[in-house]
Amino acid sequence: MEVITDQRLKQTWRWLRLFMRLALIFSIFMVLFLFSIFLYAKIQGPPTLLVPQTTVFYASDGSVVGESEHGGQNRYWVPLKDISPNVIDATIAIEDKRFYDHYGFDFKRIIAAGLADIKAMSKVQGASTITQQYARNLFLEHDKTWTRKIQEALYAIRLELNYTKEEILEGYLNTIYYGHGAYGIEAAADYYFDKHAKDLTLGEAAMLAGIPKGPSYYSPKVHFERAKDRQETILDVMAATNKASGERTFKAKHERIILAKPEEDKIESLGPYFLDEVKKSLVNRLNLDQRFIEAGGLKVYTTLDPHMQKTAEKWVGRIIHEDSDIQTALTAMDPKTGEVKALVGGRDYEKSEFNRATMAKRAPGSTFKAFLYYAAIENGFTPSTPVRSEPTTFRYNDGKSEYSPHNYGNAYAYGDITLAQALALSDNIVAVKTHLFLEENTLVNTAKRFGIKSPLAKIPSLALGTKPVRMIEMTGAYSMFANGGKSVEPHYITKVVDREGNVIYEWKKEAEQVLDPDAAFVTTQMMTGVFDESLNDYARVTGSGVDHLLSRQVAGKTGSTPNDSWMIGFTPQLTASVWVGYDEGKPLNETNDGLYAKNIWAHFIEEALEGQPKKKFKPTKNVIAVNVNPDNGKLATENCPVTRKTYYIKGTEPHEYCDEHSNKQPKAAEKEKKEKKGFIDRIFDWFK
Repeated sequence: MEVITDQRLKQTWRWLRLFMRLALIFSIFMVLFLFSIFLYAKIQGPPTLLVPQTTVFYASDGSVVGESEHGGQNRYWVPLKDISPNVIDATIAIEDKRFYDHYGFDFKRIIAAGLADIKAMSKVQGASTITQQYARNLFLEHDKTWTRKIQEALYAIRLELNYTKEEILEGYLNTIYYGHGAYGIEAAADYYFDKHAKDLTLGEAAMLAGIPKGPSYYSPKVHFERAKDRQETILDVMAATNKASGERTFKAKHERIILAKPEEDKIESLGPYFLDEVKKSLVNRLNLDQRFIEAGGLKVYTTLDPHMQKTAEKWVGRIIHEDSDIQTALTAMDPKTGEVKALVGGRDYEKSEFNRATMAKRAPGSTFKAFLYYAAIENGFTPSTPVRSEPTTFRYNDGKSEYSPHNYGNAYAYGDITLAQALALSDNIVAVKTHLFLEENTLVNTAKRFGIKSPLAKIPSLALGTKPVRMIEMTGAYSMFANGGKSVEPHYITKVVDREGNVIYEWKKEAEQVLDPDAAFVTTQMMTGVFDESLNDYARVTGSGVDHLLSRQVAGKTGSTPNDSWMIGFTPQLTASVWVGYDEGKPLNETNDGLYAKNIWAHFIEEALEGQPKKKFKPTKNVIAVNVNPDNGKLATENCPVTRKTYYIKGTEPHEYCDEHSNKQPKAAEKEKKEKKGFIDRIFDWFK
């Protein structure tokens, strides 16, 4: 018996030693395995936390005017301090009670989940921690393969080793899916409650915390009762784990939940043509990748003025008949900074995304004369310079070619008119004469100084705007009149901030003095004559018909070709351009189509600046103002029936007095004066 017992003891001891050796080897292997995993995680360093985030576009007043679109998903990143504590407590209570105690894996929960699954003979309970779920979100893959699970585990370890619990929690709350395309707590708060995450109540936070378990099943917008039951379960857990007092959870259960209305679910973008230009600028100026723009979580601060943009769209819609297939474009710009404040690239973005304000090239017509008359003033002409207006055939190219322009309606003065009057009446003959006198290259070079980059030709008809240009070029060029001759570059973005809050771009450009400020001011004053009926002669000033709509000092120029109608004008605060025409180049109907541009412009400029000071153009130091007879440009006398205050560069002002009315007999003059008086004035005179 003793021999058998000894043998059994020896055999048992051998098996025990073998087991201990295997256990030791296994332990060493596990230690080495775990050490290698931790070493790998440490060597790999912190994992990249970049996940797709919605890029948001802001207007100049800070309001949101658009968002990037990527698969119908909305993603916003907010720091943990901007997330309501109610959300944090509710999420930890239901998702990971021991979040602050484990190192990425909750082994107690894993064992409990395993036992529950064995008991039910199916997977009924999850054991993933917040860290593991965040790791899964970073992959953006939820396939149930061993490879993915291993990668997820490695990511979880890397997260725990390289980030604080607060950073992990922030990442999780910003990436978890809450249904309906909303990723992250900020997107969820906005979608379900039209709130920011920092403003969520305990009841709202608990309801949102319940959604990730089944985004469609527990969506309060689809199954409110289910969502409410889930919310109350979470509130009970919060009370049981001391995340919230019983009194608070009781109140939260009875809190009235108000969901966002359907129309608030989606931000309606303002100025779609404008936003297209913003995105182009991000690519061309900042060299950003298109995918990064769409999903980089950028904050793009734009120059768009919502009031002006709405005003522009309003008047385009009101002035042009709905059933017309004519097209239009409008740009408005701050002349001092070059900030584009409003932009309409067509009548309907959904029908045509082609931006006629920035992409189309159209003949500017007589709006090009502004550059010509600036060049004339700079080269010794004055507003009083007389030029003969009559049908004329011009010979050029060493006499080999002829050009015979015509005035609108074939109306002419058949005599001399002043340069100021020629601009206001848009006399083509005077323009071409002036152009050829200065030589063709002068206008080409002057237009380039104004920032016109489109190709131009040294031909007589250039004075009449026959070479196509872009509207945005013309708006920038006219802004140089308004700002006193300084360079200006149209732009759409003031600042871009990345998802971490770093400013990666900010508009900074110093303006340079490009034009002669005195000549620019004198030309500006000449352009105010477009709306001044005192300059009427053989025709009415081209701004007539809308001058009564204007309550502030403006300067500008109309322009027309058989296929295009333009109005470009400015105040000291704003430059605006309007073009009207057909995409196919169909001729305009002069009776109706030709009036659209002026009317849109006048209504827009008035309403856009509503409430702003009615500023006047400030004279430069080297100019002088005198009263002249607008018919001949000579100094006005008391006998002149019409006078106009006109500015000149000092030394070029007229010194000769008007003598056309000096022979009037006093009685005749008095009679004329009486005839001009109104009925009420004459009654008062009778009683004197």
